[in-house]
Amino acid sequence: MTASAFVTAIVPCLDEAAAIGAVVAGLLANGADAVLVVDGGSRDATRERAAASGAHVIVERRRGYGRAIQAGIAALPPETGIVLFVDGDGSDRLDRVPALLDPIRAGRAAFVHGSRILGDREPGAMSPQQIVAGHLAGWLLRLTYGARFTDMSPFRAIRRDALARLGMRDETYGWNLEMLMRASAAGLRCEEVAVGQRPRQGGASKVSGDWRVGIRAAWVIGTTFLRLARVLSREGRPAG
Repeated sequence: MTASAFVTAIVPCLDEAAAIGAVVAGLLANGADAVLVVDGGSRDATRERAAASGAHVIVERRRGYGRAIQAGIAALPPETGIVLFVDGDGSDRLDRVPALLDPIRAGRAAFVHGSRILGDREPGAMSPQQIVAGHLAGWLLRLTYGARFTDMSPFRAIRRDALARLGMRDETYGWNLEMLMRASAAGLRCEEVAVGQRPRQGGASKVSGDWRVGIRAAWVIGTTFLRLARVLSREGRPAG
């Protein structure tokens, strides 16, 4: 992978009008060559503000985080060499984009994961259940695959060819965990960098802001780990 590899950012969002313009502008200023905003049917001005800031907007009305990501992947420009994943609520520190891209451009890694837990978190940026879930996922990944991740942050980058080989399938909240598991089981060269976290700049959390939704997301993540561990075993991708 060369230093000039074309970078496309995929940003799933829903009712993020207050933050999406700054997210798109920040991505373009910090290393992204193109931004795909995948809108899940916002009722505010998210789509208009994203487009005005320089993003290409895709509408995916079927709910589900994984579905939104898959819609973005299907629309990647052909010249894309690196895919960057970012949330649309303004919580990701976009000045850390180069830290995610540099290991891939230098040929040291195929997948780089941003850890909010290791980074400089502003007060209130992460809920207690998010922190606990990150530690638990890291423990399970280390125990099962020997991988060393500390979080399930959506802020991450991967070579496009490596992403295509992973065979990602999850359509909901389990997408981020599935990528960590598949990258580990496939033996990709992985790095984790500290990215920190800011409080969301607009909108309402689809997971952490509501305990009921948070419990549902935790259930999806737990069942995803067990289900996918069995799938990867049948696919002949041994743990560790």
